Amino acid sequence: MADQAPPPPPPPPARTRPDWGRRLLLAAIALVAVVLMTLAASAVVPRWWAHRIGDQVNDSMFAGFGLGLLYGLIFTALPLIVLWYTFHRRRPWKVWVGGLILAVIVALPNLMTLAIVLGTGNAAHAGERTLDVEAPLFRGFSLVGALLAVVAVGFWRDQRFSHVRTRRQNTRLRNDLDAARTPPADAGEGEPR
Repeated sequence: MADQAPPPPPPPPARTRPDWGRRLLLAAIALVAVVLMTLAASAVVPRWWAHRIGDQVNDSMFAGFGLGLLYGLIFTALPLIVLWYTFHRRRPWKVWVGGLILAVIVALPNLMTLAIVLGTGNAAHAGERTLDVEAPLFRGFSLVGALLAVVAVGFWRDQRFSHVRTRRQNTRLRNDLDAARTPPADAGEGEPR
């Protein structure tokens, strides 16, 4: 009885098939939730954002100019930089999704202002009137700041690419020059004197 064979290993677990019905139900619930949240946000966010900006600007044209320019610059440049660092090289899709979500979060102030400017609902029109009265020049200079940010980030990327390209060319030329300066190995072995 001491020479009993060990019991056979258990069979590998059977592969479970995905439950597509459950996945489709969850996707439908998520879609309905997103639509409802979007509708609720479109009725509340433009008014809320216009009042927050109005409180900051406080009827001052100079403050509207400065804050509009600042918001446009910062909240356009940062998302562009986040997007560039996320997508400039091959990464896992989860990193891409995370970078995209982060860029949208960072761009929310400009997106909310854009929702007021381009919106067609009552909340967007109320937000426009609030910005006209309480935050003069904010919308226009927010656009100017966003355009300046696009130009600045584009110039920064161009300078970075130019620097990398110049460094590679210098390395290649330095290697070519070193190769030209070193004599061939058989040049020293000539005719005997």
